[in-house]
Amino acid sequence: MNTLLSMQPGVQSRLRSLGMKLFVVCGLGLLMMIPAFFVEDLIQDRHKRAEQVVGEISAHVGGQQTFLGPTLAIPYLRPNSGNELVSRGVYLVFPTRAVAELKVSTKERVRSLFKVPVFETDAKFDAAFDLTSVPYALPPGVELDWSRAEIVVGVSDARGALADAKLTVGSKSSTFVPAAVAPTLCLGGEQAGPRLALLGSALQEITKAGTQFSVSSNLRFSGAQRLAVLAYGKTTQVRMEGDWPSPGFDGGFLPVTRTISPHGFSADWSIPFIARGVRAEGQSEAITGLEGTALGLTFVEVADPYQSVDRALKYLPLFLGLVFLTHFVLEASSEKRVHPSQYVLIGMAQLIFYLLLLSLAERVGFDVGFCCASIATVTLLAANASWIFASRREGLTALITFSLLYVLIFVLLRLEDNALLAGAIASFLAVAAAMYFTRGLDWDSSLPATLVARQTASAPRSAE
Repeated sequence: MNTLLSMQPGVQSRLRSLGMKLFVVCGLGLLMMIPAFFVEDLIQDRHKRAEQVVGEISAHVGGQQTFLGPTLAIPYLRPNSGNELVSRGVYLVFPTRAVAELKVSTKERVRSLFKVPVFETDAKFDAAFDLTSVPYALPPGVELDWSRAEIVVGVSDARGALADAKLTVGSKSSTFVPAAVAPTLCLGGEQAGPRLALLGSALQEITKAGTQFSVSSNLRFSGAQRLAVLAYGKTTQVRMEGDWPSPGFDGGFLPVTRTISPHGFSADWSIPFIARGVRAEGQSEAITGLEGTALGLTFVEVADPYQSVDRALKYLPLFLGLVFLTHFVLEASSEKRVHPSQYVLIGMAQLIFYLLLLSLAERVGFDVGFCCASIATVTLLAANASWIFASRREGLTALITFSLLYVLIFVLLRLEDNALLAGAIASFLAVAAAMYFTRGLDWDSSLPATLVARQTASAPRSAE
């Protein structure tokens, strides 16, 4: 017993008790969260750079494209009491029935480490007009100038045109030109909201009161990131199909039917007049709110490395906690002590894992990058454990434990909706395991449990 007591002062000079050591380890874990904010800033900086590249490439191919199908635009005059011209305006008449079909082909533009999906679309817009009751929403005294009426179509960025846009009526075709009566149209009113560039074609023989006619327009445009069609008819049907394997549907209405496969997608929308929320005809201000009827398709990058790495960084407290806890349990059950500075090095290895993951994910994708970075980090941590405890057994234990930990994190990143539940269960089991393996510790002692047991067994028994 005297031998045991004589050894305690030297050991206590390094650390007073295992209980106090646990508090120090927890404090170091919290301290290591500070450098994590710098890693997060680096991820955001790289993400912003990727968004800048997307914007630069999109500007050259047309960007996000929104289409307005054939609509009748009729200029009008509003004289005052003296029969003098005081104002001008445009009266819009939407088709009674609209059918649109878009076929999309995609490819990726590469600049440096960044990839941007761009698309080309062949769009066909059919429209049936009924002018037998037009107009019904004009103010008193206003007269429509049918001689200058145009069939117009709208597009977000006309620079994305790959060919001349054509308008067909029966057997007659004409080419769209920049609209004369209304060069642009603001979807959000005169003060705010996105604008559409209007292309027009004048057909004086059919665009007059009391007629019924059908038109068809064909457009070929390029763009990037998003493609949308406004519900331009009283009743609108839209079909889109393409080769992008991971489309994201958005806008005011979702498809009625959709089919998605690794080879592409197809989707159909059907919007009745009562759901559109925009009048069938009226002054140009009547189009306010039509943006809310957009039938949108976003070209989603499923393996976005920055989003995936940022999600992985959210699990850093779990990473650090379980790694530190594993080393503490190994320390408590062995004759070696881990210095706080060694815990700091272990934490730094965890942070460098995220730098490796980010740099590799930009080049080879998140899954392969995670595999390579985790293998390197787990190997380093296992080797470090064998160096600290001077034991291959402890190194093998660390290798198995940390391998399971990284597999767990990868699984959590893939579970998405169930990630919180699985992470909470895993954390609970980890703490339960730590409680079990440290159940025999004397937390007030400064000696490891194995050393206490060995010294107690070898100490001479006192005379009875």
